[in-house]
Amino acid sequence: MKFLIDAQLPYRLKPWLLANGFDAVHTTDLPEQNLTADLTIADVADNEDRIVISKDSDFLKLHILQDKPRKLLMITTGNIVNKELVALFERNFETVTKMFDSYDGVEMNNNFVIGHGFE
Repeated sequence: MKFLIDAQLPYRLKPWLLANGFDAVHTTDLPEQNLTADLTIADVADNEDRIVISKDSDFLKLHILQDKPRKLLMITTGNIVNKELVALFERNFETVTKMFDSYDGVEMNNNFVIGHGFE
């Protein structure tokens, strides 16, 4: 699986994903870095078959209304320190990746992981 991590999430998720065998880029890796427009991020993700990981509700709107990006992992934890966010990924990421077999949208927060929409 390949991921594109949005600007609201820490860069430290990228090395964690890479260390766990996933292909990952962060918006800081893109030409416009964290100033990259949401639609451009969605296009890059779709063109490279990546799943966007974001906390930005604008991506949810794009996903629902325009099917962009095609696959989306929404993080709905509210404010969370980076260490706790990485721990959340460690506890739940196997479930998250399996959910993308059946869903094009997955939501992860402090209490649950749930799939939305169908492939």
